[in-house]
Amino acid sequence: MWKPRLLENARMKYLGIVDALEADIRSGRVARGDRLPPQRAIAEALGVDLTTVTRAFNEAGRRGLVQAQAGRGTFISEALEGEVGEVARPLIDLSMNIPSQPSAVDFRRIFPQGIAAVLNSPRGLLNLHYQENTGAEPDRQAAARWLGQRMQGVAADRIVVTGGAQSALFAVCDLFLNRGDTIAAGSMTYPGLKAVAIQKGLQIAALDMDDKGIIPDSFDKACRDRAPKALYVIPSIDNPTTATMPEDCRRALVTIARKHGVAIIEDDPYAPLRPDRLVSFAELASDITWHIATLSKCATPALRVAYVVAPSSSKALLLAGILRSTILMAPPLMSALVSRWIVDGTLDEIAKSIRAENAGRQMLATSILGDVGFAADPNGHHLWMRLPDHWRAADFAEHADRAGVSIVPSTAFATVPHPIEAVRISLGVAPDRGDLEDGLNQLASLISQPSLGARAVV
Repeated sequence: MWKPRLLENARMKYLGIVDALEADIRSGRVARGDRLPPQRAIAEALGVDLTTVTRAFNEAGRRGLVQAQAGRGTFISEALEGEVGEVARPLIDLSMNIPSQPSAVDFRRIFPQGIAAVLNSPRGLLNLHYQENTGAEPDRQAAARWLGQRMQGVAADRIVVTGGAQSALFAVCDLFLNRGDTIAAGSMTYPGLKAVAIQKGLQIAALDMDDKGIIPDSFDKACRDRAPKALYVIPSIDNPTTATMPEDCRRALVTIARKHGVAIIEDDPYAPLRPDRLVSFAELASDITWHIATLSKCATPALRVAYVVAPSSSKALLLAGILRSTILMAPPLMSALVSRWIVDGTLDEIAKSIRAENAGRQMLATSILGDVGFAADPNGHHLWMRLPDHWRAADFAEHADRAGVSIVPSTAFATVPHPIEAVRISLGVAPDRGDLEDGLNQLASLISQPSLGARAVV
């Protein structure tokens, strides 16, 4: 059994334990397959707290040095990095903002059954052919039915079926924004918009935000100072801040947009997760709003299906022309599968199950991180955690990564030079609540420590 020791020159105590263990394994002082002493015994032997040893075990697992066996303990791996047969342990990923896969939804069953039903239906094999750039008529009708649950006056001839929200966002911007034009967005915004702005050569006018989202007065000032052609908003469960705009804020932004002749791009992927309905920008100002609704956040990104509600049927056709030169069409088979799920109620059931799982994961996060303080929506996939004064977001994310947890710092979302020090923690991608709990405990332990500084550049 390994005799615990700690390398004194390590940057952090837990890394000193791991480095010592790895050295002893590779030198042959410890045999492959040997069981490690209990964590508490190691902590007592080295005079460190139990949390430090737990972090060391997690890092050792991430490096592939050890393997935990339920009910038996932790054992030295039979194969290490660089050796044949090595199996590396991945990070606990809390960075990707995707929905969970709740146990109530059996995707292994409903995907093949749904696809078989589509293909076996009359003319079902046509879903393997090329289709109209706007999307097949039955799919646009189904989209109008689904969108009609949370917004009024949606006609199928204003809907374009696209291959995901990102391609839709690029196409909308490509349609009426030119290089050098300005688009207004929150000081923290979706990185996909920043990517589009870079590709299109657009300027982003950063708008001040509060716990309700974009501040209307800031938008009004930007309109007077920088004359943006479009306003980009995520009105429900904003990414990353989790804010949901109240109706009075939405109406105020619409009034300002009309006053200055600004189009509105409403990216609303999380609205299906909220049990209550708020009036959409597409309802308040249908003639100037491009509404984007994806299935990636309320079902699964594997579908690659999103809907755009254009201000008019003629503008929907113009958008389809842009899509023709980029993605050509949305995936026909997946579009038909979604339409079937809309009609038979499967899509709503998936969204309800994801909402329930999100609520459970948010409660878990509150129990672990509650003392830290963060913004969250109980129905959403993510939380937005402001860091203590002694932590920089980039440093915290880097040290979290070294501790085996992947998160996203505020710099990824910032449209201002000096953003607030915060991180987005996504709760959905962890395969189960056990992995999520491990990751959150690592973050809770890390945030309580003094800032450890950034890794040196070599």
